[in-house]
Amino acid sequence: MKKGILAGLIAYSIWGFFPLYFHQLSDVPAVQTTAHRVVWSFILVLVIILLRKEFGVLKASLTARRVGIYVLAGVLLAGNWGTYVWAVASGHVVESSLGYFINPIISVLLGVVFLREKLRKLQWLVVALAFTGVAYITISTGKLPWISLILATTFGFYGLIKKLADLPVMHGLLLETVAIFLPALGILIAANAAGKGAFLHSNPLTNTLLALTGIVTVIPLILFSTAARSVPLSTLGLMQYATPTFQFLQGVYLFKEPFDTSKLVGFVFIWVALIIFSVEGFIHFKKPVTPQDLEQKDLEVTDMM
Repeated sequence: MKKGILAGLIAYSIWGFFPLYFHQLSDVPAVQTTAHRVVWSFILVLVIILLRKEFGVLKASLTARRVGIYVLAGVLLAGNWGTYVWAVASGHVVESSLGYFINPIISVLLGVVFLREKLRKLQWLVVALAFTGVAYITISTGKLPWISLILATTFGFYGLIKKLADLPVMHGLLLETVAIFLPALGILIAANAAGKGAFLHSNPLTNTLLALTGIVTVIPLILFSTAARSVPLSTLGLMQYATPTFQFLQGVYLFKEPFDTSKLVGFVFIWVALIIFSVEGFIHFKKPVTPQDLEQKDLEVTDMM
């Protein structure tokens, strides 16, 4: 459990600094940047599996149900990546951070509805405070925050699918990326044929950053997948506030995006929720495990089988 929490926190921290990375690729069309993320991620994961000599094991474990689950996960990833890259390139870092503030609430609800996870009393308070803050921010903008909603929904369901997935982390990532590899490769080939391809036709920094999108994408995904397998989805969802907090700070102070007092009020609700969640979680994990807790845990595992 503790290793899973640490892996989740590191993953969310890396994602939190993504605006710094992808802002350097603002001159590249978002569709191409997303396609590069898919292609290079697939290549990297495939190489890792081949070096481990695990391809035969993966092939033998394939079933129609498993393939379907990971194809859906790949589609959700592509939608999330594309929306996020476009948002950063278009100067909507703060709005994208709102999406990841909404996402933990969706993750919590998915955990309760689909996995029958139970929240402690103070966790319900955290959810209520966070929901209030997000709702206030949404209403204050006076428009439907479609960027935020797409990011929150796609990654929320991706987290749910990863919780239900039963393959090793790297095997799952390969299936996810191979599901969207050919369309992504087709996009890059078509762009290059039309004389609009960015890779190898830009400055050295841009070319390097495009080639490294696989590494910066796969590392946090591995960490997140590890966390999703060992940490309750409700807890995993609430931990995600690290990512939008980092993104929000960059959007306001580094990229100088608009942020007025009305939005600040909404964010205060969310920050208070974070404080309560951190203190409550620390106290809970310090408590000794009782036989009743172990019995309840066994019942929960049995229910999910």
